[in-house]
Amino acid sequence: MSHSEDLWNRRSLLKAGGLLAAGAVAATAGAEAVHAATAAPDWAALDRALKGTLFRPGQTGYAAAHQLFNPRFDSIQPAAVVRAGSVEDVRQAILFARKNKLVCVPKGGGHSYVGASAIAGGLMVDVGPLRGLTYASNAIQIGAGARLYDVHAYLDKFARSLPTGTCPTVGIAGLALGGGMGIHTRTYGLTSDRVLSLQVVTADGVVRTASPTQNADLYWALRGGGGGNLGIVTSFRLATIGAGRLGFFRLTWPESKAAAVVRGWQRFAKEAPSTAWANLHVTGTSSGGLSIHVVGVSTTGSATAAAAQLESFVGARGSTRSISVKTHMEAVHYLGGGTTSPRQGWLAGSDVLRGPMDAATINGLLGAVRTAARAKVAASAILDPLGGQAAKQPAGGSAWPWRSALGVIQWYSGLPSHPTTAQLRAAQSFVTNGHHAVTRFSAGGYVNYLEAGRSNNSYYGSSLSRLHAVKLKYDPTNFFHAPYTFA
Repeated sequence: MSHSEDLWNRRSLLKAGGLLAAGAVAATAGAEAVHAATAAPDWAALDRALKGTLFRPGQTGYAAAHQLFNPRFDSIQPAAVVRAGSVEDVRQAILFARKNKLVCVPKGGGHSYVGASAIAGGLMVDVGPLRGLTYASNAIQIGAGARLYDVHAYLDKFARSLPTGTCPTVGIAGLALGGGMGIHTRTYGLTSDRVLSLQVVTADGVVRTASPTQNADLYWALRGGGGGNLGIVTSFRLATIGAGRLGFFRLTWPESKAAAVVRGWQRFAKEAPSTAWANLHVTGTSSGGLSIHVVGVSTTGSATAAAAQLESFVGARGSTRSISVKTHMEAVHYLGGGTTSPRQGWLAGSDVLRGPMDAATINGLLGAVRTAARAKVAASAILDPLGGQAAKQPAGGSAWPWRSALGVIQWYSGLPSHPTTAQLRAAQSFVTNGHHAVTRFSAGGYVNYLEAGRSNNSYYGSSLSRLHAVKLKYDPTNFFHAPYTFA
């Protein structure tokens, strides 16, 4: 799953910084003087209360403890990191942060596109050690720190699986709380649609179960409302799916067919059976042109018919064609690029397509990628389909707001681990140009592809007002507030 969703979607987004004006510097100095006059947090007391580990600046292990998947965010320095060894540790961390007026953010896999799992001067609560897995009666209990590869490898022993993204090191928590797209989206729905119940520690330090019969409003909100908004989830129970053989196809076309391929892909997203899925990659080349390919999956076990249907919608056979059948774990390895993924830099954004784009908009999308490529900027538009089961509300409902959407475009630009300002600006220019190209057909953004500089509320659509009500009930003082929580 790229960072959160598929093999080629492994990317994140720029958290823009800025210079403090003289007045802001003065205000900061004043705040520091007030803080100095108050009692400092008793970190030793917190350390004693934990089963897990507390890391503070200057201590051995601190640098690694606050690292995220994207090295661009290494400079963000939290006041401390709690690596939770138990649910009680999460509770103690929240109570400590409340008492000492510290901003508190959860960290799962650390793949946030904007580095939202880190907070300068605040408290990072890492649930990574909480990664236990238990399977019974076609359901799996998953600790919030579990990574996707480990979940799939465990379930494979029972010939079961889950609809997830594909990046092997992504954490289950962030993926499921924001929705969770992948190859099974059209057949079985989103990852969040499979959630039967959750255990969550809310802002008051209370450990709650959220399910259709317990705290049902919180259950609704946590299925698609995004992480870090309403509490820190410590475990999930999800309904599994069968781990049968999957049919795969990979098709490429020349640049001259680019517009026809986008049109054909849109028709495929609307008309293909729910057993078929295909994502489209429009990628800039080093020569300033476009590379066009589609990777598709059929849950029937054969991809021949799905590939032929897509080609008929495009109006041309692929110039290269590959069709294969893979077992569950062969598919996991193929899509994830192996069993793990190295840290990497990127900047990305998204647009949720409310419906098929017209010819002018398609040309605009292609032009945005081509313009970036000619400027020697790494650029891809990755289009993932929705529809099928993802268009249907699951039992108990969910906050995922895009049931009627055609699909999601991810604007992705790979970057060095420590990019220059010019490289960041160029990548951001590509993402911004992509947004502008498709604005008439964009319903908003996908919350698991957060980006800096965009309205946080644009990710929640018609669910926002109800999410506000749930927030007011479970976090009335807005304890969980950070740059990317909804407002």
